[in-house]
Amino acid sequence: MPPLVDVRNVTVDYRLKAGGVHTVFKELSLTIQQGEFVCVVGETGCGKSTLLKLLLGSEHPTRGTILINGTPVLQPDRDRGYVPQKYSLFPDKTVLQNIAFGPISEASRPFCFLRPQWWRQRKQVYADALQYMRHVGLSDRDARKYPDQISGGMQQRVAIAQSLMLKPKILLMDESFSALDPNTRRAMQRLLRSIWAENKTTIVFVTHNLSEAVYLGTRVLQITQNGKLNCSEVSLDLLVPDYVRDAKGNPRQDEIDRIIREIDLPVAEPATPSEMVEVAS
Repeated sequence: MPPLVDVRNVTVDYRLKAGGVHTVFKELSLTIQQGEFVCVVGETGCGKSTLLKLLLGSEHPTRGTILINGTPVLQPDRDRGYVPQKYSLFPDKTVLQNIAFGPISEASRPFCFLRPQWWRQRKQVYADALQYMRHVGLSDRDARKYPDQISGGMQQRVAIAQSLMLKPKILLMDESFSALDPNTRRAMQRLLRSIWAENKTTIVFVTHNLSEAVYLGTRVLQITQNGKLNCSEVSLDLLVPDYVRDAKGNPRQDEIDRIIREIDLPVAEPATPSEMVEVAS
């Protein structure tokens, strides 16, 4: 089966103001299959976020090609949803309006409000948005609230629902849980894992936390910096065994810890107890 994502010999160079060139990636190649949950770990500055931006289409390689379903990535589109670390909600829109914003914007045309079909489509979009809102664990009474009236964890749920509304082929998540408190983070980990298990949306998830990566992903990639050229490469490609989670999807922390000890990866920010996934009671 052809890969959903095909990164071919990608080099990314940035010109420095002081002169010279900083190479982030040099001839990077990797593939991702439909339905994989790929977690990307590595030190700060190794290129994890750059990889997501390349897949999104907001940045472009200096050389090489990135294909999604065999088509070159030229710009962001609805096939790729993006959830950043910092919530990107519209402060003047309610929770429901934020979730529905993408499809409503796509359907809007000059004088569209004069057409009965537009109003029927708009009603359906809001009905779908309400279902996605419930799917990520928010209640109906949250629909009319504004972002500054809900917690950080709830805002992140809205951001995930906002991305899922567009039914992307790939969901890109950049340190999306790192700003959350420990209990909320654990809840969001379980939520994301359950959404993936139900929908099998392909997910690429960037994190500093190895424990989180092994618990969430079906596969873990580590990006390291190559000392010679100050560029990055994939140094580990780990297929995560299913037994790190029990039948209900809860983490088996002893198995997660054993895998981490076996691969013995150096990381700039090792997992702290507050970041570790919780062992099911």
